[in-house]
Amino acid sequence: MAAAAPPPPPTPAPVEALPKSTPAGHTLFSRIRLATPSDVPHIHKLVHQMAVFEHLTHQFAATESALSSTLFNSQAFHSFTIFILEVSPNPFPESTVNPLYKPKVQVLNLELPIEDPERERFKAEGDDVVVAGFVLFFPNYSTFLAKPGFYVEDLFVRECYRRKGFGKMLLSAVAKQAVEMGYGRVEWSVLDWNVNAIKFYEEMGAKILQEWRICRLTGEALEAYGPC
Repeated sequence: MAAAAPPPPPTPAPVEALPKSTPAGHTLFSRIRLATPSDVPHIHKLVHQMAVFEHLTHQFAATESALSSTLFNSQAFHSFTIFILEVSPNPFPESTVNPLYKPKVQVLNLELPIEDPERERFKAEGDDVVVAGFVLFFPNYSTFLAKPGFYVEDLFVRECYRRKGFGKMLLSAVAKQAVEMGYGRVEWSVLDWNVNAIKFYEEMGAKILQEWRICRLTGEALEAYGPC
């Protein structure tokens, strides 16, 4: 009698096909746009956080009303100008484009989601858009180049959004605007203890001018030059 045939091998369980394009990480949309007077409450909070970071809260005296009355009296790029950095987990809604500046939008793919403990305080538009930083700059002039330029007074990204490339995006937006306007240079200052910022600026191609120091008249020393 012939031996019984061995049982057939078990049929492997069907494997569910994966989609051809599986997104990796966490997508975050970012936008740089011109600030408007409605941004003043967020600007005020950002400036205060910057003062805390720089250990200069004893010099912080700005109010929302003072910012409103001084920041938006002239056309953008010809006086004080602010770019606002916003982020959102979703694409930004269509909005009216300021004729002076088309917002710059960039998509980032992060390994981990960003936990923002102050998300509610910095909501900007709808439920998803959050203000993450800003840069304030204004024109100056170089007699050596015989060209105007931009001086960056403040560049700040909120703590949970740092080391993601947002600072570079803000500074690059100012530099790009300077090039488009035919300006000769972009300048700013950095605290000598902020080694991370110094390294970041050098990596962007900036030269740190060791031979120059900032001279400042302010407060009572400045008021001494007023009318007798």
